[in-house]
Amino acid sequence: MTRRLILWLTGAATAFWLIAAGLGVSVMHDEFGEIFDGSLQETAERLVPMIVTDLDRRKDPAYPPHLRDESDDAGEEYLVYQVRDAKGDILFRSHDAPAKPFGAPLKRGFWTDDTYRFFTATSADHAVFVQVADALANRSEASTEGGMALFLPVLILIPVSVLLIWLIVRRTLAPVDDLRRAIEEKDGGNMAPVPSGTLPRELRPIARSVNHLLTRLQSAFDAEREFTANSAHELRTPIAGALAQTQMLIAELDGPKKRRAQQIETSLVNLGHTAEKLLQLARAEAGIGTGTTRVDLARVLELVVTDFERGDPASRRLRLHRAAGAKLEGTYSEDAFAIVLRNLIENALVHGRADEPVDIRLETNGVVRIVNGAAALTPDELAAIRKRFGRGNTASPGSGLGLSIAERLLQQMNAGFEVLSPATDRADGFEVVLRFGGGEVAG
Repeated sequence: MTRRLILWLTGAATAFWLIAAGLGVSVMHDEFGEIFDGSLQETAERLVPMIVTDLDRRKDPAYPPHLRDESDDAGEEYLVYQVRDAKGDILFRSHDAPAKPFGAPLKRGFWTDDTYRFFTATSADHAVFVQVADALANRSEASTEGGMALFLPVLILIPVSVLLIWLIVRRTLAPVDDLRRAIEEKDGGNMAPVPSGTLPRELRPIARSVNHLLTRLQSAFDAEREFTANSAHELRTPIAGALAQTQMLIAELDGPKKRRAQQIETSLVNLGHTAEKLLQLARAEAGIGTGTTRVDLARVLELVVTDFERGDPASRRLRLHRAAGAKLEGTYSEDAFAIVLRNLIENALVHGRADEPVDIRLETNGVVRIVNGAAALTPDELAAIRKRFGRGNTASPGSGLGLSIAERLLQQMNAGFEVLSPATDRADGFEVVLRFGGGEVAG
């Protein structure tokens, strides 16, 4: 919009300047013509009595002529004239006038040919005709110089006008740009009202409408999060109870009935896992990733890895590598970081090759890498698994929420999140890279 306004206003201003200059040149050309014609007529009429008197005196040798003939050279003349008799013969002429008679008729008034503009004046007895000529080139030169005097300032003022228009438009539309940026910042984690106190009167209804919409969206998000959290929380107890009863039933049964009970147990475990993920998702949507106190996330990383190793025999595949002097400190949420790590490590253990270790590296530049063995994924598969409930081409159990939860929390922590397949310096494998460069990271 800014660019279009600048282009249109600049084009309109330039067109008006050029039209005004063109009209000025046209008016100036007409005025110059009137001025030159007036001077031409006045010169001719003033010459008539002088020439008549001079011709009379030339008859008396005692009186020298007042007017010089063509032999006298007084420099270049702007106006030239010829004095002719009734037959059209030249009695005498100015020194720049042609030797042949002018083509103008012996009749009082103006006349124009391809070279001159003439005015013919005559004596009272019509015996003497004075024809004064003004070269058209002189008039063209005067009009050209006058036109340049009008157009040159316009050519200088046009760039100045463009700059002023650009500055004025940018300054005038700055509130629109501010409103646009404020609206762009709104997402599920930022529903703060758009500031409208400094906006122009025309934009305030838009800001109010956006704020009303944000309020309704916030209410809808809150209701959704509350429902998800309450549902997941309320499901924990009955699922745990049903799982305990099923496990007791498995101990009492044998044969086909025992296998069916084991299938029920597996379903209940998966249901409990899904409920836990939904609860984590609700907490992530509630914005728990922001922190207010400085914490050491490296310590949280070690605690989560230790907890995995104690609780799951499969976690013996975990290998933690911490570079010498590596630290990960800043104003973060320890709880959010623990949820991120649990989801990513769990994904690596479940979806990685069972005979390959899962490497967790803490580097000195605030980067955490989690690498597991797996077949290389295509770019489309990488994009799919980052979506909510996206699981990719795998037969391993899972809800498809782990990466989505981790990415959401890392956004709130102002940390980078990247998935790679194949892993760095490998032909296969899967790698997750966390970059804590947005906070106060020491390493």
